[in-house]
Amino acid sequence: MSFLTFPKLLKKRPSSQEEGRRSIKIGIPKFLNIWGTAPFWVGFFESLGLKVIFSSDTSEEQYRAYGKGRITMDSCFPVKALAGHIGELLQKDIDILFVPMIYSLPSFLKGHVLDTLCCTRVMMAPENIKAGFLKERDEFKERGIKYVSPFVPFAEPELLPKYLYEALKDAVDGLTYKQVVQAVKEGFETLEEFERSMRSKSLEIIRWCVANNRPALLVLARPYHMDPGIGHEIDAEFQLYGYPILWYNYLPTDKWLLEWLGISLDISDVWTSSYSSNTNEIIWGAKFASKLPWITGVIRLSSYECGMDQPTFTPVQKIVESSGTLFFKFGELDETKPAGSVKIRVETIVYYLEKYSQEIIKKKLSRLENIPKELLEPTFQSA
Repeated sequence: MSFLTFPKLLKKRPSSQEEGRRSIKIGIPKFLNIWGTAPFWVGFFESLGLKVIFSSDTSEEQYRAYGKGRITMDSCFPVKALAGHIGELLQKDIDILFVPMIYSLPSFLKGHVLDTLCCTRVMMAPENIKAGFLKERDEFKERGIKYVSPFVPFAEPELLPKYLYEALKDAVDGLTYKQVVQAVKEGFETLEEFERSMRSKSLEIIRWCVANNRPALLVLARPYHMDPGIGHEIDAEFQLYGYPILWYNYLPTDKWLLEWLGISLDISDVWTSSYSSNTNEIIWGAKFASKLPWITGVIRLSSYECGMDQPTFTPVQKIVESSGTLFFKFGELDETKPAGSVKIRVETIVYYLEKYSQEIIKKKLSRLENIPKELLEPTFQSA
């Protein structure tokens, strides 16, 4: 995901008050569920007239330079990495440090599952890591930076303006509740527009696979595995071998496609404890992969011994492999430091993909009706 390629955000002429806020810079760490909600925050703060500055991707250099001595006890590396992001932003020219405690997520499965909650460890990460910057002295106050960390229930959009207004009213002069309500609307519109464009791109990839009789790989992971420093760019390794990559959270959900595949957005047939947003989408992605002929391999990524991931490993593998689709897992990424071993494993996986992909495509196609005309449309047309 690029944090710099969101659609044009402001659809109205900004007020003089909003124009006056252009000098206010708000820093947001590029961590955890920000990877799935960043377009919302860009749209939200642009609507209010604030300039958004993200931290860089996670890296060992960032972690050592800015997080050293500020790490609190936590077994989850993606959570601990937040210290590096906050520390980096404290060195930048910002006025507000915005670190949301995201309780629930927007999800395309909303209404088809019990809830779309975040991992509690992820939600409390801002409070956990903030303590490391206060244990000896208040590093935020020292630098004149206002620290803002609101409770964010994305699944309850009617409550969202209240929590965001209460958190920001003392940090942004002249802020009104009405402005926040409008900014939340702008944020959701930006997020929805971005996700539509990503699903459209995924459909383009699938059409290319159909036209060229080529297989694709689906990545089942967490949003933060899009971060090169957390996901180790494993998806890019496969792209070097010519395999298109699809991400579970941006799969196309067009009605005609789901009807052809014989699936819906319901996952109750395979997963009854559908409370966790990312887990729900991973389960659904596994069902999608088991049906779509051109997804011949699924790559599962997991950081350390993630408690949220553990119960899903076996069900996901069974769903995928029940259709003959190949399943591969890269687990405990943060403990094994797999820079060298990834290349060896990728080469092995590519061998199996090259050997079995055409057979898998044929078998999966034999279980379906004729390919719908919508999948046969031209794609990747030159300008």
